[in-house]
Amino acid sequence: MGPRPSRRGPSNNRMMDSPDLPCLSARGDGVLLQISVMPNAKRTAVDGLHDGALRVRLAAPPIDGRANEALVAWLAKSLGVPRRDVELLRGESSRRKQVAVAVSYDAAARWVAEMLKASD
Repeated sequence: MGPRPSRRGPSNNRMMDSPDLPCLSARGDGVLLQISVMPNAKRTAVDGLHDGALRVRLAAPPIDGRANEALVAWLAKSLGVPRRDVELLRGESSRRKQVAVAVSYDAAARWVAEMLKASD
């Protein structure tokens, strides 16, 4: 194995991955969220952390991409960004997903912390 590539952005953008929030990492001008979804829930809400991912219960069935659409719409609304700023990168047919969001790391970290606090 060779050296790991640097995850550091521009010089004014310090390394911002937090061990307290393993589901969140910096990516360019935005963030990556590791998400574990549980479809067919009564309501959409965060349900803590699961294996390094943010566990999200979705009020949508895992049929014809409806759960993915519901996740993207819910993340955009919750984070206050347009839907075009939320992109499902991995896990289209899996419960484990990786989502890129064009939002500052600090704003995303505050949001994740608030969601986790509300899920307690």
